[in-house]
Order: sequence, then structure tokens, then C-alpha cells
Amino acid sequence: MTAVLRAEGLSKRFGGLKANDNVSLSLEKGQILGLIGPNGAGKSTCFAMLAGSIPPTSGRVFLGEQEITGLPAFRVARAGVVRTHQIVRPFANLTVIENCTVAAAQCSGRDDAGSRELAREMLRFVGLEKRRNDYPAGLTLAQRKRLEMARALSSAPKALLLDEVIAGVNPVEARDMVALIRRIRDEQGISILMTEHVMAAVMSLCEHVVVLDAGKLIAAGVPKEVVQNAAVIEAYLGKKHA
Repeated sequence: MTAVLRAEGLSKRFGGLKANDNVSLSLEKGQILGLIGPNGAGKSTCFAMLAGSIPPTSGRVFLGEQEITGLPAFRVARAGVVRTHQIVRPFANLTVIENCTVAAAQCSGRDDAGSRELAREMLRFVGLEKRRNDYPAGLTLAQRKRLEMARALSSAPKALLLDEVIAGVNPVEARDMVALIRRIRDEQGISILMTEHVMAAVMSLCEHVVVLDAGKLIAAGVPKEVVQNAAVIEAYLGKKHA
């Protein structure tokens, strides 16, 4: 398989704290890859480095064959690596479709009319077209998460990084979100790296998972095998359960 996004030996220090320590992973074309681990494992830091929000202390990031290590976030997004955020913060003074049009205009390479057309198409895809002229404040949490995904899709990504898009929604909404993520891969052809605490979603969606604990990669493989790994059980539950 061809790697769409690849990290080689990523490390990040904040003073004396090593948030990530020599983390390597590969997102293959057409894959949904899970990045999991307990709170404080370093998942958010890893996402931030991959998306260009913060530079790594050491290590390299590649989009296909193009090295994107240390590029600012807007250039990484234009290259094709786009992320959502765990805390959804749309532009409150813009309508739903305007939020997506801004993303399309910045990253898709389309003109104004084309950007708005792409934005509407992505809102239709995530099920928010009828709310396109509303403001984000009138949306539910699940709808705001869908808006966040539509904004990301409007950026025309090659690799989509989903940061806990299922956490916090009710079971019916979670089921629908799982179906939407699968459709993004199957119908849009976008490779997905997702971090998620809802393990049922990870088990359902991901062909492969990598596990971080205390900034280090401790396990990788198919989900059913990884969740039975002694090091993973210890990371989540403590040594007495391993």
C-alpha cells in the first residue's frame, strides 16, 4: 500500500517534558487508522505536529513523497493534511455555509463560486445542507461536529485527521457519525487518521491502530489484537489488570 501521510521518529519536548518520544506511523491510501491511548498519552501533540500546528523537536513528516516537516498549518492544509478539533469553534459570526466556503477558498484552489459550490456539496454530504443559512449557535453539539467535518472536507484533504468527533454525542448520533466517517473514506476517497475515546467506534472503523502512552508508541496492529496487548491494558487500567 502507498503511504499518504507518514511520520518518522517524531519527538516533541516542552521544557523538560517529552510529550512525544520517537513516534512513527503511516497512514495508507484508503485506510482508517486509529491513534489511541489514555489521557495525557500525547495524541493531541502528535496530531498538532502532523497538522503543522506545532513543529517537532525532531523527526520528519511526509505527505506522499513531499516533506512537510515544520511547515505552518495553513501550508500543511493547502498541501492536503486537514484536521478537525476536539473543541469545535466555528466562526460564530458566519453562517454554516460561509464557514465552509472560507475553508474551501483557502485550501481548495477554487474561485469564489467554486468554493461556495464545494461548501454546499460537503454540507449536503454531512447532512447539514438545510441548515446552511443558519448560524452555528443554533446547532446541536452533534451538528456542530458535522459542521467541523464539512469545513475540513471543504478544504479538499488528502489526509483527514479527526480529533474525537464522536465523543460527547448520544448513542444514535454516535452510530450516525461512524457511518459518516466510513462514507468519507469510501465515497470521498479520503484517508483518515482518527483519535477517539469511544472504543466501539475505533473497533468498528479502524483496520489498524497505534497506541501511545506517556508519549511513546507501545503497540500497533489490528484493533482486536491490540486491545488484548498487556502493555495496552496496563496503560489504560494499571499493572494489576495486565
